[in-house]
Amino acid sequence: MNQDFFNPVNDYRLKAINQDGIGWKCTDFQVTFPPQHQNVQPGMEYLMMPKPVFDNPNYKASGKLLGKVVIITGGDSGIGRAVAVLFAKEGANLVIAYFNEDQDANYTKQYVERLGAKCLLLKGDIKDRSFSKQIIKETLNTFGKIDILINNAGVQFQQKELTHITDEQFDYTIKTNVYGMFYLTKEALPYLQSGASIINVTSITTFKGEPELIDYVTSKGAIVGFTRSLATNLASKNIRVNAVSPGVFWTPLQPACWEASKIPTLGSDSPMKRAGETVEIAPIFLYLASDDSTYTTGQVFHINGGEYKG
Repeated sequence: MNQDFFNPVNDYRLKAINQDGIGWKCTDFQVTFPPQHQNVQPGMEYLMMPKPVFDNPNYKASGKLLGKVVIITGGDSGIGRAVAVLFAKEGANLVIAYFNEDQDANYTKQYVERLGAKCLLLKGDIKDRSFSKQIIKETLNTFGKIDILINNAGVQFQQKELTHITDEQFDYTIKTNVYGMFYLTKEALPYLQSGASIINVTSITTFKGEPELIDYVTSKGAIVGFTRSLATNLASKNIRVNAVSPGVFWTPLQPACWEASKIPTLGSDSPMKRAGETVEIAPIFLYLASDDSTYTTGQVFHINGGEYKG
């Protein structure tokens, strides 16, 4: 193969893209996403090109979550949006907590309300314990109960060396990804009844490593430990705790994290040679939230196009 276009600076000595949009890594693959970068965290879906596929218009609902009340952090966009849409179709009412993505959040709210769901938007910083208290208080005031908690919100920052990670970045990542989950779960727990479900979002990077996301991987590893320990702790109360471990999915977190040149080859390492669309991961959340999973707890579910087999 002619490798004249190979650029070890732009492709990390792993992959490259030629002028026809074809990438190389032992085999050819078609590039799906144009180079792009956002200078905000955790990113804005309305700015992405192309837009993520978050809904399956051919899906036939069966009322699996009829009347359930679901809290989703980071539910405004990305995986959270796809889960919110699927849950709305299955009859759930939604509380979507988000950071600052007003346009995305309002779009998601309008979308799920057209599907028949009631939706409460709550804007705030998940690192702040008081926001978790607010989420629980306003959920109970609006809906009177909590059935399902999805700890999905997170941030990630690309740094090529450990020494490039400032104390401030490490603190920000851990507090967003771990403390936020801890605070909200702790506040919700007194109101969760038998049959409730807690679903945490970890990452494939926990299991295979990612050299340029060291603090992020550290936080996602903590989520696995939290999930397994809490599941054992709550099993006697019949409250299930599981985790979903996504591979590379086309979400706002990708252009918000990676430099633009890395975007076109996202997901090309997987056997399916592409990144996933968020509509493809939402059904595992439905399984874990519904009565289909009444004997499932303490588990980590890998959805990654075959890249990691755990």
